[in-house]
Amino acid sequence: MSTQVLDSLSEDTVRRIAEERDEPDWLLETRLDAFDELDELDLPDVIQTPGRRWTNLEGLDFESLVDPLNQADVTERDGEDDVVVLPFTEAFAEYGDVIEANFGSVLDPQENYLTALSVALFTTGTFVYVPAGVDAEDVTIRAEMNSRSLFSQTLVVTEESSSVTILEGIKSGADAAADVSPADADRYFSNLVEVAAGENSYVQYGSLQNLAEDTYTYTLKRGSTDTYATINWIEGNLGSALTRSDVETELDGDGSETQIVGAFFGHDDQHLDLNARVWHNAENTTADLVTRGVLDEEARSVYEGVQDVGRDAWNTSSYQRENTLMLSDDAEADASPKLIIHNHDTEASHSATVGQVDAEEMFYMKSRSIDPETARNMLVEGFFVPVLEEIRVDEFRDDLEELVQARLE
Repeated sequence: MSTQVLDSLSEDTVRRIAEERDEPDWLLETRLDAFDELDELDLPDVIQTPGRRWTNLEGLDFESLVDPLNQADVTERDGEDDVVVLPFTEAFAEYGDVIEANFGSVLDPQENYLTALSVALFTTGTFVYVPAGVDAEDVTIRAEMNSRSLFSQTLVVTEESSSVTILEGIKSGADAAADVSPADADRYFSNLVEVAAGENSYVQYGSLQNLAEDTYTYTLKRGSTDTYATINWIEGNLGSALTRSDVETELDGDGSETQIVGAFFGHDDQHLDLNARVWHNAENTTADLVTRGVLDEEARSVYEGVQDVGRDAWNTSSYQRENTLMLSDDAEADASPKLIIHNHDTEASHSATVGQVDAEEMFYMKSRSIDPETARNMLVEGFFVPVLEEIRVDEFRDDLEELVQARLE
């Protein structure tokens, strides 16, 4: 479905954002090109069955959600001395050539309407650059959204034989100005992340979204691997009214690997549309997709996992499993794992399960004098253990466990 450019958005708006940030000409042109294509671009694809669209992105009123010239955030960025962790505005002077060479190389700004809108309007974001041979373990990006809408862009570039672990968190803060972003208004957050992983480099990117439930969220994270490179993603989603999250890896180098670990917990009437995708484009590549989620009350989840094995992707190993636990009869979950295999030299599997809390387990625990609420909470915490065990970053795992426990309380 094609869309129409917002009345509040014009070429002057885009130019003003770029000028206020003193950006180079090439980035202004990239913004304007994205803006020019908005009328022709479709919203992201959603799963459809006869008579039903599983997620209704067309129902979002972008005109009321988007306020391009009043974006506000507080973002803290920390990294070791030998790794570059900077907002784009501070990085252009010294690393402009690196940014220009890689920006949009992994993620096409004009991929869909929402990516183009984000590239045209982003005002915050982070550039992470890891030189050859550098090992950086503690890079953190902690963002607080303080406006009606916020568009963010992140670019990660790793050189040969380097490594980095990045932890990103986003939450809602106070309004920047009551007359611009009233407390009872809906909000919109967009975050695009692209990772260019150099030869034999290692990237671990953890993202934890806990925005207020008056927020509509769109995130697209995509990485590309060079020879023997690894990109591992950890994705946690607990906040937002509607979350559309895409986490993707293109295994472009021989011997490269990826893992996508996802966890979500929805309640009230939250809607989560979660997608994990891997393209095996080279030989001897490996992928592992693991997602677990819990739904309570009238929450709804939609999951699609895709493993696409190309014709030249000899000796591929690709595995996927997704499990959803429903705590309420009114919750609803759909899962669509997919294998697309164009090469016979492949080991691959996929599975998905959706179910209620096991009645026998509940009966056993209550027979041991454990009250029903405590028993339910213990079963939920145990359900997340296989995902938590895949998360090898203590800080991220601890943050996720705390948010799950808070949700249960």
